[in-house]
Amino acid sequence: MLNQDIIREATRLTRSGQLVEATALLQRMLRGEKERGATAPRTGHPALAAGREPPTINAKANATETRRPRRAAKPAVDLANSIHGLGLRGSLGRPPPSMADTVPDGARFVEGVYANAAGSRAYRLFIPSGYHGQAIPLVIMLHGCTQSPEDFAAGTRMNFIAEEQTCFVAYPAQQPEANQAKCWNWFRPADQQRGRGEPSLIAGITRQIMRDHSVDPERVYVAGLSAGAAAAAVMGSTYGDLYAAIGIHSGLACGAASDLPSALMAMKQGGGPEAMPSGGPPVPTIVFHGDRDTTVHSKNGARIVRQSIGRSRTKAKVHRGRVPGGHAYTRTVYTDAGGRGILEHWEIHGAGHAWAGGSPAGSYTDPDGPDATREMLRFFLEHSLQRRRNY
Repeated sequence: MLNQDIIREATRLTRSGQLVEATALLQRMLRGEKERGATAPRTGHPALAAGREPPTINAKANATETRRPRRAAKPAVDLANSIHGLGLRGSLGRPPPSMADTVPDGARFVEGVYANAAGSRAYRLFIPSGYHGQAIPLVIMLHGCTQSPEDFAAGTRMNFIAEEQTCFVAYPAQQPEANQAKCWNWFRPADQQRGRGEPSLIAGITRQIMRDHSVDPERVYVAGLSAGAAAAAVMGSTYGDLYAAIGIHSGLACGAASDLPSALMAMKQGGGPEAMPSGGPPVPTIVFHGDRDTTVHSKNGARIVRQSIGRSRTKAKVHRGRVPGGHAYTRTVYTDAGGRGILEHWEIHGAGHAWAGGSPAGSYTDPDGPDATREMLRFFLEHSLQRRRNY
């Protein structure tokens, strides 16, 4: 079949609840394989045919594929197993991280819930020991598929870096009722719009924390990994007046997909508009992506940068380096007409689909660096809404 015929057939299978078959068909297309015999089976997995849940598209935080054999690599994820949590491994089978791996001494990690017309989501909020009522920055962290706030906090160690810088960190939790694999539904049009779906819930959590605590409203940020990174890109596009900067690790651009077929295509080949239609100054963005990511192709990182720049005039400066004993990387810094750094793109050579420089106390981390957490928070604190208004 021609590619467009395959996509139409995959769409038909999706609508009929045959999600595994649709995914397998698209995978064969992306590999360039020719079909033999029937294009796809006519029967779906019984647990999927009932259509009780939207498709689970997992820009999934899977294992890193490193160039160095001394560290055991987790097996790569088959996209067919990304649907509805079939065959998921990693964080699902891990014991919860200890408090010592999650929260520094003297700090707090409290629970909260936010609800609106779109539903409700629980979250965890890190309160640093240096907070005594003064206005401090807030970082929203969106986990990857199968992860939890505690797991994501332990893996990224964002709480420990935020303790040093005296910042709040919030971790919204995707619920299995919304997505069986706990992926943020970044690919659905209803979850890509301001005031609707998951963007309204994430923004609502942000604003609730800002009401309940003394948050500097000029310095609020959002970041994520994988499906959470794709959701962070959506938040930067839809709530640019709320977030001063965004961080995207192994994710996809806003608008990269609108359904199952386009999501899988984007994950394997890159996708999303070259520029957002809103115009205006770009939301400062820092991007990390491994060039051996077999789950979300590294082309997506470059697409995010181009989308963020849009029609703005920028100059690029390239820095190359290597973590001692770890990965080499290329860091490209884009500056505006005033010489201000507004975008950073870290391409990590030899790295797969995992949080760079993370701790093995959490799932889907690559300790070979660079330290994405420290660099991300450094970039965030260089930006504020006030500074952006002066661009």
